[in-house]
Amino acid sequence: MSFDRDPEQPPAILSSQSLRPSQYATPIDQSNFPSNMSTSPSRDSVVARIQIQSTQIPKAWVSPICGAGAGFASGIVTCPLDVIKTKLQAQGGFTQRVPSKNPYGAIRQPYKGIIGTGSVIWREEGVRGMYRGLGPMLLGYLPTWAVYLTVYENTREFWYDRCGSWWVARCYSSLTAGACSTILTNPIWVIKTRLMSQSNKSATASDGMRAPWHYTSTLDAARKMYRTEGLRSFYSGLTPALLGLTHVAIQFPLYEFFKMKFTGYGMGEHPPEDSTSNWLGISAATFLSKICASTATYPHEVLRTRLQTQQRRSALTTSDGMKVQARYTGVWHMCKVILKEEGWRAFYVGIGTNLIRAVPAAMTTMLTYEWLRNIITRAQEKGEELKKPTDGYPL
Repeated sequence: MSFDRDPEQPPAILSSQSLRPSQYATPIDQSNFPSNMSTSPSRDSVVARIQIQSTQIPKAWVSPICGAGAGFASGIVTCPLDVIKTKLQAQGGFTQRVPSKNPYGAIRQPYKGIIGTGSVIWREEGVRGMYRGLGPMLLGYLPTWAVYLTVYENTREFWYDRCGSWWVARCYSSLTAGACSTILTNPIWVIKTRLMSQSNKSATASDGMRAPWHYTSTLDAARKMYRTEGLRSFYSGLTPALLGLTHVAIQFPLYEFFKMKFTGYGMGEHPPEDSTSNWLGISAATFLSKICASTATYPHEVLRTRLQTQQRRSALTTSDGMKVQARYTGVWHMCKVILKEEGWRAFYVGIGTNLIRAVPAAMTTMLTYEWLRNIITRAQEKGEELKKPTDGYPL
């Protein structure tokens, strides 16, 4: 498939209608065949009923439904690794300084590495600690991917008509879709990050590892944040989150490029018959695109997490009865503080965990999305066939 083809001309996929006999062909009298040799499914079967009902799903709803399903599956699979990554990213924001002449070794870090961080969480909080923040994570993933994939698919041709470049159009579509989903869901991600970064109240606070708040649920976090920090706290970290749109601007154009190279089909498109090579191509395309995008844009995630896990108004008592000083006044100030106190490596802390988490998450998301698109599309095609009259072939 060529990338400079007319975007209005998708790859040629043989539909089930094209395989039906011509209207001029002599119909085969099936009355003499045994009933168990019929190749058409019964209209009364459960599968046939589902296929017929699927035709009532508007085409505009297919992408949001598939995107929400993909986000749900991804959240369930990757929540423990997301908790570990968030702990690693956030710990430098509220750990205590240890007097030292070496500015790069003056931060005590209780969380070290994937296994070490996982062991600390498991020992202190158990299974619930590994899935802390799962509720807002799912609440965030469902609308995030539903909005993103819908806007992305519906703006590609819009941007292509204006710039005429396949790559530029995909980049613009990624940025547009990312901005819409980020602005819409940022409050959910702030709550998720707060929940994941905290420890149990019983955890020892003398080592400075416990965040200066404690929330019992998603609603409790939202209520306490609004009461103590105001509405603006829900949009903490929005600036680095928007800067992080460069991530999707790299990932999705690369995904489409690799998928076309490996399978010959674009995003959401599939061959007439399922094949192992098609799904292997989707997996490889997701893996390569995610590795490239995550490595290139990881520092913005650290900046976003640090902003999300600090409280905005230092003059007020926190939700946990503690008083803290806001360490960072903005993105540029935060970069200078982190570089001075922790060194440049702090911008890549947790990147190993992030890659281990992000790659399976991306593969789960895209495979689920493509699978659901394939299932719904085929079900609607079969449903349309079953709804047609059976006494002869329509003109």
